[in-house]
Amino acid sequence: MPEQNEWEVKAANILKAQLKLNGVSYAQLAELIGDKEPNVRNKLSRGKFSAAYFLRCLNSVGVTDLRLG
Repeated sequence: MPEQNEWEVKAANILKAQLKLNGVSYAQLAELIGDKEPNVRNKLSRGKFSAAYFLRCLNSVGVTDLRLG
């Protein structure tokens, strides 16, 4: 299995942190975006998802501002 590059790791960590901050579980996110929990879990653990998926997830949990530090 190929290693995650630094940007994949960063994107997954940002999304996971936003879920935690907003009290949203993987199951709840899956329901919000019309996906299945195992798919969400796998995408976040691998860090392999599109920018569109990233933005859709953030929007679905109510993130309107994001600071990249």
